[in-house]
Amino acid sequence: MWRTSLSAGFRCFVCKRAGIKGIWGSNAVRRCSAPALPTDRITARQAADLWKRYFEEMGVTEPDHSSSYIIAYLLGAKTMESVEKGKLTEFLSQDKTEQIWKLCTRRLSGMPVQYVIEEWDFRDLTLKMRPPVFIPRPETEELVELVLSDLNMKPRTGVGDEALLTCLEVGCGSGAISLSLLKSLPQLQVIAVDQSQDAVDLTRHNAVRLGLQDRLQVCHIDVMEDAEAVLSLCNTVSVLVSNPPYLFSEDMTLLQREIYRFEDHAALDGGKDGLKVIKQILIQAPQILSNHGRVYLEVDPRHPPVIQRWVEANVEEMHYMETRCDINNRPRFCILQKEKSNKDHKLDLD
Repeated sequence: MWRTSLSAGFRCFVCKRAGIKGIWGSNAVRRCSAPALPTDRITARQAADLWKRYFEEMGVTEPDHSSSYIIAYLLGAKTMESVEKGKLTEFLSQDKTEQIWKLCTRRLSGMPVQYVIEEWDFRDLTLKMRPPVFIPRPETEELVELVLSDLNMKPRTGVGDEALLTCLEVGCGSGAISLSLLKSLPQLQVIAVDQSQDAVDLTRHNAVRLGLQDRLQVCHIDVMEDAEAVLSLCNTVSVLVSNPPYLFSEDMTLLQREIYRFEDHAALDGGKDGLKVIKQILIQAPQILSNHGRVYLEVDPRHPPVIQRWVEANVEEMHYMETRCDINNRPRFCILQKEKSNKDHKLDLD
C-alpha cells in the first residue's frame, strides 16, 4: 500500500490555531520552472535524487516522499523500496524520463501527490483520485475500523450471516468509507450522498473498478439544501457514517497552500463552529436510523463535548454513547445511538 506520511494527504486538525500551522507548515512555495530535461541518460535513482534536491530548494512539502512516490508509480510499484533493485540503476528511456519530468512538474506547482499520480491507497483498496475531490486521510481509516468492529459484533436479524445491513454515508468523496465497508462486509448495502457531482462521479468510478457497484447507490444530494431527498432514499438504515467538513471557517486560511488550492473547500469548511453539517446530520438521524441504529462521526478534537451537549439539548431519541480517540490520542470520533422512548415503544405495540 501507499504509505500515508505525506502531509498533503492528512487532515489532522488540532485544538489551537497555532497548531494547525505547525502541522501544515508554510503556505509559501516559490513559483519556479522545472529543471531542464537531462541531455544524458539517467537512472531512476538519479532522477529521484535530482528531484528530491530540487523540491527541497523550491520549498515543496516532503521532497523525498514526493519524488520517490512519483517515480515508483511510473516504475509500476508502490514505493521505491518495492521497486526491483535492477530497475533503479537501469538507464531510463527517453519516454519514461519525460513522464517523470511531467509529473514532478505538477508536484512542483503544489499539486498533492495523490492527484499527481491519480491514485492512493485506503486500507486495502487502491482508489482513483482526481481534484478537487477530497483526499482520504489516515484518521478516516480508523473510523472505518471502528464501524466494522461494531458491526461485526452486532446481532443479526435474519437468516445466518447473510442478514442484511444497511448504511448511509454523508459526504462520500472518493468513496473510501463506503467501498471499504462494502469490501469487508458482503451482507452490507450502502447509500452514499455528496454535495459534489465530482465526488459522486469518482465514487461511482471507484465502485465499478472494485466490482462493488451492485451494493452501492450513489446520489448527488446536499444534506444542507435537500433534507427530504435524503429521507426519501432511506427506509431505515442500521448505520449512518460521515467524515463531514469540520474545520472552523476561520482556520481555512491556515491550511497548507496545496490543500487550499486543490481540494474542495466545501469538503473542509464546517462553518463558524465547524458544526454546520454535523448538526444537520444529527437532526436527520432519528428519521433515518432504525431503533438502536448508530451514527459514527469523524470530528475536530474540540467537538465531542460540544456535540454531546448540543444533542442532549436539541435532538430527541439520539443518545451520545462515547468518544473515541485516534492513534495520536486525540478525541476524534463520536458515536451516537438512536433510542426510542418507552412511550414510542408502547405506541408501536398498539
